[in-house]
Amino acid sequence: MKPSARLDEKNWRFEYKYRLSVEQYLRVRNQIRAYMEIDEYTERAAEKKYLVCSVYYDSLGLDAFNEKIDGNSDRIKFRLRTYCRELSQETTIRAEMKVRKNAITEKYGTFISGAEYEMFIGQKRWPKIRNQVMEEFERYVHLKTLNPVLLTEYRREGYRSRAREEIRITFDHRVKSAHSRTLFPEAPHFHEHHPGLIVLEIKCIKQQPGWLRRLVQQNGLMIMANSKYVQGMMVAYPALVTPGWSA
Repeated sequence: MKPSARLDEKNWRFEYKYRLSVEQYLRVRNQIRAYMEIDEYTERAAEKKYLVCSVYYDSLGLDAFNEKIDGNSDRIKFRLRTYCRELSQETTIRAEMKVRKNAITEKYGTFISGAEYEMFIGQKRWPKIRNQVMEEFERYVHLKTLNPVLLTEYRREGYRSRAREEIRITFDHRVKSAHSRTLFPEAPHFHEHHPGLIVLEIKCIKQQPGWLRRLVQQNGLMIMANSKYVQGMMVAYPALVTPGWSA
């Protein structure tokens, strides 16, 4: 599977996240189908769910983790992402920078080659900086002494608006994480985040349309913090867990 740039280069400004039981997931999925259709990546995937793997970067002091836990409104997060488990000449890899300012989230990304990925993992620099995402990624890696610390994996089921509204809905299944210094570890020891639950994410440029707000209310869905990175760190690094923290 090789997603085009169009899917991830959209700079979504609002993100709403929920955790659903299987029963809620089936009900919500059926209800959105009057307004949303399965996207082309999901359509091509086995079982209509495509693989997403991300390796997250953090400092030696785990600044990104602690900033999220402390509720800092302005944050920046770096990760490398792929859609398969093995590195080859055909592997799609992206370098991504996610910026959070209060309630607004923007994501910037660029596709990189396998050779660029291997050099960056090994030497913390790109063979050639081709755009601002690569420039900022490399700059922060050296400025903040960032290293890859966590691999997260899940199966994503994505939907796009039938009316071509600026909205995207995804269901993430079997979210799990493992300690890793690479996107392609040989034998990662995964820990599932919330067994039996599915993560619903709503991304939109403007506020949610009326039909979607009604759907959320009718199903009693509650917005919650759902950082895959923080959850992953808490299950992969149990010593970090402190009572009262939430992710």
